[in-house]
Amino acid sequence: EEQIGKVRVMTAQETNRGQALVIILLVLAVASTIVLSLISRTTTDIAITTKEKEASRAFSAAEAGVEEALVGGPSSGTLPSGETYQVQVGAVAEGATDFPIPQKLLAGETLPVWFVSHADNGTLTCSGKPCFAGSTIKLCWGDEGTDPNSSTAPALEVVVLYAATPGDYRTIQVARTPYDPNSARRSSNNFSAPDPGSCTISGVNYAFGKTVNFSDLGIPSSVYNTANGLQTARLRLFYNTDSSHSVGVNVGNPLPAQGTRIESTGLAEESTRKIEVFELYPDLPPIFDFAVFGGSGDLTK
Repeated sequence: EEQIGKVRVMTAQETNRGQALVIILLVLAVASTIVLSLISRTTTDIAITTKEKEASRAFSAAEAGVEEALVGGPSSGTLPSGETYQVQVGAVAEGATDFPIPQKLLAGETLPVWFVSHADNGTLTCSGKPCFAGSTIKLCWGDEGTDPNSSTAPALEVVVLYAATPGDYRTIQVARTPYDPNSARRSSNNFSAPDPGSCTISGVNYAFGKTVNFSDLGIPSSVYNTANGLQTARLRLFYNTDSSHSVGVNVGNPLPAQGTRIESTGLAEESTRKIEVFELYPDLPPIFDFAVFGGSGDLTK
C-alpha cells in the first residue's frame, strides 16, 4: 500500500479479490434463482398431477353414479377407493311445451317425440299419466346459419302415428310429410317448403322451421284433440351426410316425459366432476313408417 497525500490506492491483489467477490455473489444469485425456479416448477407439477388424479377419480365416481342410476341403484354412494357420488334423476321435457332434442341427427337417423306416457314397465299408457292433445306441432331443425341452398342442407320428414279410435292400438294409422329448405331439390323430390325465416325454441336458434297442423295431415280432430289419439311423431333428417344437425319441437300443450335425465356428481378430495346423461325413450321399428299389420293378416298402408 502506498499513501499519496490523503488518497489510498488499492493494490492489484485487493482489486482482484473485490472482483472475485462480485462474481461469486452473481453466481450465487443465478444459482439461487435456478434452484428456486426448479423447486417452484416441481411443486407446481406435483400439484397439477395431484389435481389431475383427483379429477380423474371424481369423473370415475360420477360415471359410477350414472351406471347405478341406469340400473335403478342408490342415488348416492361411496366407492371402495373413497370417492363419493350423488345422482339426481328426472324426466325429460315432462309438462313442457318446448322440447329442444338433446341429440343431433345425421341423414337417415330418427328420433321420436312421444304424445303418450310410458309406464314403468315401458308400455304406453294414459292411465294416471299425462298424454298430449293438440292441433299443431312446430318443427325446428338445422344448425343456425346453415345455407338452405347447400347440397347438404338438411330436409326433415315427420311421421305421425295415431290411433283412429283413441286408445285402440288396432286402429293405428300413419301420416307423413317432408320439408326441404333447398328449392332446387324440391323440384325433384316434391317435398314441401318450410316456413320463411329461422326458428327458435327455448332460446335455441335453428335454421329452418315449419308449423304443421295435424288436420293438414288428414288426422281427424277427434284424434288429435283426444288424449291417447296421437301416439308419436318420428323425425328424420335427409341429405346432411356431412354433419349432424339439431332438431326441436313446440306443441303448445304440455308433453308427457320423453325419457330420463341423469345428473351425476362425483367427488374426490377437492375435485368435483359432473356428468349429465339423457336416456330418451326408444324409437319404434322403421317398419311402422310404411305399413302396419292387423290381426286379420290384412295389410293397411
